[in-house]
Amino acid sequence: MDARAYPLTGINLKDPFLFEQGVPHHLFRQLRREAPVYWNDEIEENEPGFWALTRYDDVVAVSKNPGLFSSAMGGHQISFPPGTEFNRANAAIVGNMIGMDPPEHNVFRKMVSPHFSGSAVKKMEPKIREIVTGILDRVAPLGECEFVSAVAAELPLIVLCELLGVPKEDRRLLFDWTNRLTDFLNDPMDFLAAYGELFAYGQAMIERRRHAPTGDLMSIMANARIDGQPLDQQLLDGFFLLLVIAGNETTRNTISGGVLALSEHPDQRRLLLADPALIPSAIEEMLRYITPVIHFRRTATADTEIRGQQIRRGDKVVMWYSAANRDEDVFPDADAFDVRRTPNEHVAFGEGQHFCLGAWLGRLELRILFEELLRRLPDVEVAGPVTRLRSYFLNGIMQMPVRFTPRR
Repeated sequence: MDARAYPLTGINLKDPFLFEQGVPHHLFRQLRREAPVYWNDEIEENEPGFWALTRYDDVVAVSKNPGLFSSAMGGHQISFPPGTEFNRANAAIVGNMIGMDPPEHNVFRKMVSPHFSGSAVKKMEPKIREIVTGILDRVAPLGECEFVSAVAAELPLIVLCELLGVPKEDRRLLFDWTNRLTDFLNDPMDFLAAYGELFAYGQAMIERRRHAPTGDLMSIMANARIDGQPLDQQLLDGFFLLLVIAGNETTRNTISGGVLALSEHPDQRRLLLADPALIPSAIEEMLRYITPVIHFRRTATADTEIRGQQIRRGDKVVMWYSAANRDEDVFPDADAFDVRRTPNEHVAFGEGQHFCLGAWLGRLELRILFEELLRRLPDVEVAGPVTRLRSYFLNGIMQMPVRFTPRR
């Protein structure tokens, strides 16, 4: 490797313990200031290290240049589960839309994008409000609850299951698989078992949809053809894995993180209670402030340069969205939680070719949830220790007790 323009060393962003108490924004501030293109060594055998980008402009530039920074060449994860027993899992991680470059990415995105367009999502508003009302009806009389399992996880799970065609009785299976697959300190054998269970379930759904097509997303993928051929199992595994994680975990964690942020900033909650028209703006600030997906990786397809640092072909380049969304050059008073912040051009949904397909849906779920939650439980607040997901990929909350005035 060439001499680095930024000589800072000793920070390991691949340590899940570093994120156990929350995103280490103090380290990201240091990196933005001293080493915005930072070389992070990896301790794993056969993992060479990666370039960490923590400045907003660099993250956006890399996101918008898939020809030079590929999602497919080395995958979109920093690294993949080791060992041949994880071959199917790794193939599925690579073999989904997030792991594709144009033009292949465009083909698959076009298949499912009509279900996530603004007009399609708008039609879902009455149903989503009905789901939110049902969730709050169950918890409102209690005066307290474990918020993640009772509220935050329920909404995206129910919506996701309806989109995929997963029956109500199987909803908690998706919740369980998500928890096991996103905890980076989970036992490797249970990690592997969770992949196997998820793939087997998805494969059985695909077989049923091929014999009896329906209008859900799994039916579309089961019966899709590329050049006259059905999609291979790797792509189908990857599609199911992507929707189960992306369609569930990110919204769940923004809901939980949003309630935590409002609890920690009661002045901001008072603003929303006084003027509910601020809720859409608050949702954007929650997305920026929380940033549920912490990073994604690209691989350099040719020798290049970022901020004077030479990047070699084949180098891993990791875009740290959590850091970009606190970039002081873009967001004044970046560490403040401000529900009236404008402009707020955050990158919580990514940027460029891989801008989140479910952004419209996620925003709608979040808006309706907070409209109804603040209307019905205006004094909801965190009432005990918060247990966070042990992950440098997802900014998640596993458990969060809350209390509120009981209501019928």
